[in-house]
Amino acid sequence: METELQIACQQVLVEDNSVFSIQWTDLPPELATGMTPQRLLETYLEAIRRMTWGLIQPRVTAEGIAFRLLGRVPLLCFLSPEQKGNWLALRICGGLLVQRDQCDRGELAFSCETRPDNLVRVTLRLSDYCPLLLGSPRPSVVRRWLYRMTQATLHRLVTVRFLARLYRELGGTAQRVQTVRVQVQQGRNT
Repeated sequence: METELQIACQQVLVEDNSVFSIQWTDLPPELATGMTPQRLLETYLEAIRRMTWGLIQPRVTAEGIAFRLLGRVPLLCFLSPEQKGNWLALRICGGLLVQRDQCDRGELAFSCETRPDNLVRVTLRLSDYCPLLLGSPRPSVVRRWLYRMTQATLHRLVTVRFLARLYRELGGTAQRVQTVRVQVQQGRNT
């Protein structure tokens, strides 16, 4: 029987004008067998390559992971994955899309957690990220608008498509995908 897949989303600029973005969906236990944060990360990296038709190529090295445009220009660079409780976190350490004086801040994290109702919540969270498009801790209205219309929209679209694709690849079928706004963090919507 086909169902509706719900994906929870929130993207905000927090008080210091860093970005907080979270998306999750709840999977039935039969679809989530063997799902771990590490497997979720690996699936995400492959999905980035496929969804961008190879324009963005995640490269994994001993030092970390870099999302490279055309295999050359490092858009986002991360340190090696670090386990933090139920989360697998990639600390941002540079890249063209990060404010130069904020390269040592922010992380992309992945989680798979069994809920009391036995569903498995798979979550992607971007936090403390300072995008170059915002320019500074006090971005102008124009810079906030530009970020919202470009990078924030692309990030949300890719993440929602990733979660929907993950659900389908694990064997789920959905007549439609519905995004649901949630509030996890206070801030100004992006």
